[in-house]
Amino acid sequence: MTTPIRRVSRRMPGWAKAVSAVVLVLVVFFAGIRLSVLPGLKDLFGTETHDRSGPALLQSIQDMSRYDAASGNFQVVVDLEKDTKYLPDAIRGSRTLYIGAGTVDAYVDLGKVGKDDVTVNGDRTSATLRLPHAVLGKPALDPDRSYAVSKQRGLLDRLGDLFSDNPNSEQAVQKLAVKHIGEAAKDSGLTRRAETNTTDMLDGLLRSLGFKEVHVSYGS
Repeated sequence: MTTPIRRVSRRMPGWAKAVSAVVLVLVVFFAGIRLSVLPGLKDLFGTETHDRSGPALLQSIQDMSRYDAASGNFQVVVDLEKDTKYLPDAIRGSRTLYIGAGTVDAYVDLGKVGKDDVTVNGDRTSATLRLPHAVLGKPALDPDRSYAVSKQRGLLDRLGDLFSDNPNSEQAVQKLAVKHIGEAAKDSGLTRRAETNTTDMLDGLLRSLGFKEVHVSYGS
């Protein structure tokens, strides 16, 4: 005699279904706010921005003895792509197209000029100066002229932004922009221009003081 097999149906209780539905709605709701897939949600709560920063504190003062003789304006297009092995870009990966604009100064450090580097004749009509070569300052990125053209992120990267303190950080592309601007400045002839401008400045200054001849050279 065969004993019939009873199939027991396990159904989710009604209260569990209700809780699951509420949780799902909240997840979709807040994900829509963070990922901007549901337009208008950010304005629903009337978000306001308040600047509660404290006063800036002066930490140190440094006397400057350099003459900023030339400044170059640069712009670079940074295309940064990050891939993950064995996963398509739509799942894990990112690509950012960033326009970086900044300046680089070229200067002559007059503080390194010693007594032996300046020669004046007896009647103070001729002066000879030996100055250090012009050097480049650090590239300065201009935030008002730099911006991200496009950002592409995979699904896992977007989900990770939900738990990130700074999901829209552009630090990596900004560092690359500064690096490329600095490299471009080295090949721009900016230091030669700075030395020419410094020579012209000293020539005009010393001639206004009565010198008839002014000779300026550069070297260590």
